[in-house]
Amino acid sequence: MRVPYTWLKEFIEFSNLPEDVADRLTMTGLEVEGAESVEGDTIFEVNVTPNRPDCLSILGIARELAAVLKSPLKIPPCEFQGVQPASEYSVEILDPDLCNRYTGRVLTGVRISDSPEWIQKRLEKCGIRSINNIVDITNYVLLEFGHPLHAFDADLLAMKKVRVGSPDTIQGQLQQTKMQTLDGIEREIPHDSLLIWDADKPIAVAGVMGGMNTEVTDRTNNVFLESAYFDPVSIRKTSKKLGLTSESSYRFERGTDIEFLEKALDRAARLMQEVAGGTVHAIIDEYPVKYLPEPIIVRQERINRILGTRLTNTDMIEILKRLGIASEGKGEEIVIYPPAYRRDVGRESDVAEEIARIYGYDRILSTVPRSSLSSGRLSKRALHIQRIRETMRKAGLTEVINYSFMNMPSLDTVGIPDSDKRRNVVAISNPLSQDECLLRTTLAPALVSNLKYNFDRGLKEIRFFEISRIFENTGQPLPSEELRLGGIWYKEKSPALWKEDASGFYVVKGALESLFGELKVSTYSFIPSLEPFLRIGRSADIVVSGLRVGYIGVLGPDVVAKLDLKKQKPEIVLFELTLDLLLTYVPDSIQFSPVAKYPSVERDIAIVLDETIPSSRVQGIIRTFPTELIEEVSVFDYFKGGNIPQGKKSLAFNIIYRAQDRTLTDQEIEGLHVELVQDILEETGGELRT
Repeated sequence: MRVPYTWLKEFIEFSNLPEDVADRLTMTGLEVEGAESVEGDTIFEVNVTPNRPDCLSILGIARELAAVLKSPLKIPPCEFQGVQPASEYSVEILDPDLCNRYTGRVLTGVRISDSPEWIQKRLEKCGIRSINNIVDITNYVLLEFGHPLHAFDADLLAMKKVRVGSPDTIQGQLQQTKMQTLDGIEREIPHDSLLIWDADKPIAVAGVMGGMNTEVTDRTNNVFLESAYFDPVSIRKTSKKLGLTSESSYRFERGTDIEFLEKALDRAARLMQEVAGGTVHAIIDEYPVKYLPEPIIVRQERINRILGTRLTNTDMIEILKRLGIASEGKGEEIVIYPPAYRRDVGRESDVAEEIARIYGYDRILSTVPRSSLSSGRLSKRALHIQRIRETMRKAGLTEVINYSFMNMPSLDTVGIPDSDKRRNVVAISNPLSQDECLLRTTLAPALVSNLKYNFDRGLKEIRFFEISRIFENTGQPLPSEELRLGGIWYKEKSPALWKEDASGFYVVKGALESLFGELKVSTYSFIPSLEPFLRIGRSADIVVSGLRVGYIGVLGPDVVAKLDLKKQKPEIVLFELTLDLLLTYVPDSIQFSPVAKYPSVERDIAIVLDETIPSSRVQGIIRTFPTELIEEVSVFDYFKGGNIPQGKKSLAFNIIYRAQDRTLTDQEIEGLHVELVQDILEETGGELRT
């Protein structure tokens, strides 16, 4: 908003230089973005925030400056002589929810001409062109008092009636109407927009722009002057629908002073009488529901605690009085009655802000808040997740962070069947794009996309992991959430000086086993998986205490083909674990055993058994054998082909025996080992490999 320095001086007496005035206004929250000199006057460019429509006027700016400078505020004269009785014109508000108050005055015998030079100059400094003396005065009072006015040619009002209502109210529900606004454009007015009507037709879009059919011209002799309060939301909707804005709509949208519009009307009528002559008639005022301020109770102690001040009730009341805010002290409390032009003041914190602005932020001492700080500590769950991250990094994997969004084609790429529960997706109501229109139900699509992106850019080793949530639609208002650990592994085979036998599947499986060891989860096993997008025989479900917590496997050829990696049968290993379930098996405490004093005894066993029997089953048989002497068991050999029959495989196990209280004898171990081997053969139907 453009604010002339000399105009401000008509409202308050001060000797401050323009630079000081700019600084004072900025400190109150009315940022002065710049200033320029025009014909010996300084014009401030003031940035008024949307919550302060009261400052969209010279009066509003002056009120703030007067409060800071402790100088009395002077309101320009609004009274005039020779008021005639009320005219024959009538006003009727048909939509009181959209128009809370409507006032008007009739001026007869006016002379339309150019405005005096002083009015034209002030309008020009504020960026408004001069039209004629009547219209210029409405704009002048708009800038001066912040309240929009409109002048109609009174002789063009049918039956001397003014009605305020929407087309729905005047003409019937959902009825639109057309009218030509002052910019010369014929507009189709929405059925719920507020209009000003005479007895026959619409004559103005309320709060936005007048109509051509009642425009004040050189032939005008009598004027109907309007000053009203329109609902801000209604004005905003109408302005937006019509694509039409004006100085009036800008202010009505933000809210005007319903109690001050009569003074604005009187001020304009007085100026018109001085400039254009004529006779002023008594005011017409339709005010269905009077404005009553909502009292706010503030506590002195609370205000001082918020601001860090030691102000008394008297100090606070005096500051509020300078802002035009009525208040009264009641013990340690103050009752505030915000004026109609300060509807942004609605609670105790708002009052604290007003006091701080005028008291001066620079006068409030900076203090360091006192608090007793204690060292923070991560929860057990957070510590476990931290350990999971660290274990994955130690295994050579790099953490990635993906968005929690996906689309249906991404599930198709991975090969999720239509009947799979991972198709129970949650759709986003307002997605940024169709590529991110669903909450993801699995980490797999994003990890596969990460691999594809990096593979296409020439990376020959891709080792990623991610810890994030997935979401499943269960039919409830909110989806179910699970914390997942997912990972993907790929390494391009290349010539080397040594033979690399280990496949990616076993490398990743070893990393997961290290993770289970770190978490002290021992009751896990790997069993053949039926995941449709993994290669049969090179995939496994991860089971802990009989419950499936995840999967690991090599991507199937169909999925790899969709990726178009241009590599011959690349081995891509994918895994995913449900951490929410896995962490329930992490023991709350760890019991340590003393270092064994007595030597261990190792025995190996090689068994030929059906290739469908997993090694974990054999390990389970060994671990559950009824003895305390078995300390550890591990697989050290796997063989197929050669002299091994078709459909069979050879597994070799290393078993460590140890007693805590004695040295084991060969005779004792041999007897126990024979019993164990016999138990394995009976359970699996296998035979010893010789």
